[in-house]
Amino acid sequence: MRIRVMHLTLAAAAATLALLAAPQLPVGRSPQAAQAATEPVYHSADDVAWSPDGKRLAVSDRTANAVVILDPASGAVVRRIAVTTPAGIAWSGSSIWVAENAAGRLAQIDAARGSVVRRTAVGAGPETVAVCAAKGIALTANCHSGDVSVVAMATGRQTARIATGGRPFGVDVSRDGSTAVVGYLTAAGDARDPQNSATACILDLRTNRVAKAIRLVAGSTNLRHVRISKDGKWAYIAHTLGRFNLPTTQLDRGWVNTNAFTILDLQKRSLYVALLLDHPMEGGADPWGIGLSPDGSTAFVSLSGARQIARLELAKLHKYTAGDIAADSPLIKVSEEWAVTARNLWADIKKDPGQRAELANDLSALYVAETLERKEYPGDGPRGVAVSPDGKSVAVATYFAGNVGLLDPATGACRKTLSLGKQPAETAVRRGERYFSDGTLCFQHWLSCLTCHPETRADGLNWDLLNDGIGNPKNTRSLVNSYKMHPLMWHGVRESMEMASRAGFRAILFREPEKGEVESVQAYLRSLRPLPSPYLVGGKLSPLAQKGKALFNSPRTRCASCHAGPLLSDQRRYDVGTRGELDQDSLFTSPKLFELWRTAPFMHDGRATNLRQVLTVFNKGDKHGVTSKLSKSDVAALEAYLLSL
Repeated sequence: MRIRVMHLTLAAAAATLALLAAPQLPVGRSPQAAQAATEPVYHSADDVAWSPDGKRLAVSDRTANAVVILDPASGAVVRRIAVTTPAGIAWSGSSIWVAENAAGRLAQIDAARGSVVRRTAVGAGPETVAVCAAKGIALTANCHSGDVSVVAMATGRQTARIATGGRPFGVDVSRDGSTAVVGYLTAAGDARDPQNSATACILDLRTNRVAKAIRLVAGSTNLRHVRISKDGKWAYIAHTLGRFNLPTTQLDRGWVNTNAFTILDLQKRSLYVALLLDHPMEGGADPWGIGLSPDGSTAFVSLSGARQIARLELAKLHKYTAGDIAADSPLIKVSEEWAVTARNLWADIKKDPGQRAELANDLSALYVAETLERKEYPGDGPRGVAVSPDGKSVAVATYFAGNVGLLDPATGACRKTLSLGKQPAETAVRRGERYFSDGTLCFQHWLSCLTCHPETRADGLNWDLLNDGIGNPKNTRSLVNSYKMHPLMWHGVRESMEMASRAGFRAILFREPEKGEVESVQAYLRSLRPLPSPYLVGGKLSPLAQKGKALFNSPRTRCASCHAGPLLSDQRRYDVGTRGELDQDSLFTSPKLFELWRTAPFMHDGRATNLRQVLTVFNKGDKHGVTSKLSKSDVAALEAYLLSL
């Protein structure tokens, strides 16, 4: 029997064990954390787009609340336009379109005048923008409200809001405007499912409906940027791929986490293949941005946590994944011992295309096929990637450096960097945010803290951490206000955030932290604040949510008997009747209740995909409050209140 780089039999054995207004952020604050008022305003390049003539670059400077227009030839700042927490950005004709994340708007900027022409209210928390000149539309992926907005560029009117569910982050649209693809940031299904993963949706823009929801390979989360090929046949998605069905006993060879590049077949509306961007001895932590060459033959992917740029030869890759391997292929010539498995796998695909599924477990395949090259990038946090219209330059938005790097597409070398402005001295909070996102602090660079806690919240997966024994996986928890909780973790095995974060370096990153690293991360975690819920109406509870609050605090439901105080948690352990077959204990800490609108699934093992299930399906014995026999209207009121927290 042939041995795979990732041992599937072991994985299988382990699996048996195992529409609303968005809130505002103050000017200059991080979208991940409403930081202390004393924090300086940093430049943070989040996304980048070329002008159609290739003479200008538009950059979203997220924490400085500005769109910056750069001259790539001279490196000079041409314009600086004030906007609110700019995220995804796109250029169409003479206009720049940018998502104002905290404001829930799509802004149109006149590039020549350097001013905002109009603003369109879209969904809550728009993250990325895609434009289609042929159809005259711009799309935003609204991460907080779980939908995609379609905006007519000529009028600025939102013509459709397509409900996708989940937390849509990346979006792109085909050149003819018939199809869009959106990827979820996190998994939101039943976390006990060994196939649990985030989803990508294919949207039919002729009907403005979801045509197909495609669940990616098990463990896929952090679906960041999405790109559709020029011919409209393929969609490419950069994301992480957690091996959550295995206990976190080691990191070597992608045991806990790998990093992937997934291809969707848009004609068949199906998952085509998932490929690993890692090397057997080095991970490519946190894939983020994708830039395609004008001819579609090459993709450039930022490995944000690993501080690298991956270059993928798509033309060759599509040929190989279709099983078209010539006799004189370099695959036949590879003799390195670690590459034997991958060589045999490529040969199998020629005989049986169904073997493509195995590529999601092979760390050597792309190297053996000579379709992947990774280059070190001189800056912390490379994110958005865009290739110039003539294909001669690759622009990379560098978040923590506050600049844009211009790369040679042939060699991957950074020719120059374009600064967004003078960067203030780094405080402990900013340094902690950088460390939190830095996969090079991890053994072999497989993951960062951000990998399992995107935007410091939760990835939606169950992980078998070793702090409470092996074989009893638990759902990831948000880190917001974690410093106020004593103890932490579902079984309360960590006394404090300080103890848990130090243990995380050693037991998750598998590295002894250097002086100041843990303390900086702790400062960052203390700076985090929950965002106001998009379910609030004018910043206040709706009438239905007010009714739910009264129910929550009444003796009738007894919810407030455990969920009390400023965190809505008494921080004690209870048996609420949810012990599963893998659990070694029936007592679980009372979780804090806020941002429930963005932290599904729920319960210690992620069994509840929505709050209604928490109140009804998984509370038959009324050990978790007295809610199982409430009327449908009372349940709806309680759910409305909880979603407003």
